Amino acid sequence: MSLSSIFNVAGSGMAAQSKRLSTVASNLANAESVASTPEAAYRAREPLFAAVQKQVAGAADAATVGVRVAGITESQAAIPSRYEPGNPMANADGYVYASNVNPVDELVNMISASRSYQNNVEVMNTTKQLMVKTLSLGN
Repeated sequence: MSLSSIFNVAGSGMAAQSKRLSTVASNLANAESVASTPEAAYRAREPLFAAVQKQVAGAADAATVGVRVAGITESQAAIPSRYEPGNPMANADGYVYASNVNPVDELVNMISASRSYQNNVEVMNTTKQLMVKTLSLGN
């Protein structure tokens, strides 16, 4: 792997973690939302990552060259219901259906995604420093 391809790998990791942070923000923004039916209630979302591989010439196996977001999955956890007959979103029986977002899990995901993003930034900075040092060897 050349030094310049490290930027592609770290960049794809940063893009993936950025998408993860966006889904966490969306989940937290909708954590307290309610609906009149379980089907209409907000479900927590999470990105699904996949390794991007490239066949190396003459090699028997593929080399990993990054990560991509393969899709967004929705949580299949139960949708909680609450009896709130005064709520304008309540159904005929007086129930509202809340989102299945767990704010604690989302905060853990946010910290993890942020640290992964920072690690990829550090990889890029270290690679840049190595390239500059390599170029200055001839002086």
